[in-house]
Amino acid sequence: MQKLKLKHLAAIRWLHWINFPLLALMIWSGVLIYWAYPAYSIGPLRSFTDWVYRVFHMDHRLADGMALHFFFMWFFAVNGILYVAYTVWSGEWRLLVPRSASAFRDAWHVVLHDLHLRKEPPAQEKYNAAQQISYTAIVVMGIGSVLTGLAIYKPAQLSWLAMLFGGYEAARFIHFVLTIGYCVFFVVHVLQVILAGWNNFRSMVIGYELVEEHE
Repeated sequence: MQKLKLKHLAAIRWLHWINFPLLALMIWSGVLIYWAYPAYSIGPLRSFTDWVYRVFHMDHRLADGMALHFFFMWFFAVNGILYVAYTVWSGEWRLLVPRSASAFRDAWHVVLHDLHLRKEPPAQEKYNAAQQISYTAIVVMGIGSVLTGLAIYKPAQLSWLAMLFGGYEAARFIHFVLTIGYCVFFVVHVLQVILAGWNNFRSMVIGYELVEEHE
């Protein structure tokens, strides 16, 4: 017999879905800005990125990128603060933050199981160890993006912040690497959602999932 069971609280779902377009806009506008000074594109990669810019009409749009980036960054930051505050207030953080010393070992077992290299399924509560590590990491990355973003947005006024990251160039590089990290996380996250199936996706939309009830 199947029954509906609450899995995701309403605020968590709302903040999750609000963050998706915000992060997409931040990455898109960041790429528009990056076009003006592609410091990390070399050799064949530079030729490829130039082709991408032309195909998607992303070249010569520095002003658009800056306007979008500096406008939506505040919404991105506020949404992130609300998410962290709510997880602390609701106690949801206890399920999200890895608390076991064996978290990385357990996460590796999850990876092996997903790649069909390990038959025994990993321990699974609401989130498995790999999810706990990745979801915690994405919050830390968000904090890093906001701080490095402010450091390179106002390098004169916030020179002390830039220095905490090793200077302006280092802060810019960290900001860039974090953006790549978001893209990797997004691809893996979507693949995992597809593999988990409709029941899992639906729970992030309506909050409930169907579970088997054994009498």
